Amino acid sequence: MSQEKAVTDKPIEEHSSMPEMVRKVLLAGVGAVALAQDEIEAFIKKLVERGELAEQDGKKLAREVLEKRKKGTQKAEAQVDKRFEDLLGRLNVPTKGDIEALSAKIGALSKKVDELKKTGA
Repeated sequence: MSQEKAVTDKPIEEHSSMPEMVRKVLLAGVGAVALAQDEIEAFIKKLVERGELAEQDGKKLAREVLEKRKKGTQKAEAQVDKRFEDLLGRLNVPTKGDIEALSAKIGALSKKVDELKKTGA
């Protein structure tokens, strides 16, 4: 027997821009977080309905889980930001800070040129 591979009709986009790929990954993450929150709330609701968990305990548990998830999400966001900055550095893409520093230097040089023009040097 031979194994056949499934072929999709949609070709893979080879020229996707980096920001577009990052956007898609972040949107997928947001969707996963929303789905997880819904699942957690549904699970706790079932426990309360069955009498395995008091309603107040269920609310407390939901808050605790959401707080831990929020802290984890913040940590993950910081890691994504760091990795993205590292990637941009490896690709030699100037950061906003680099551009602002160059703009400040250009401003200072322009001011000096104007002063030299005024003195006639």
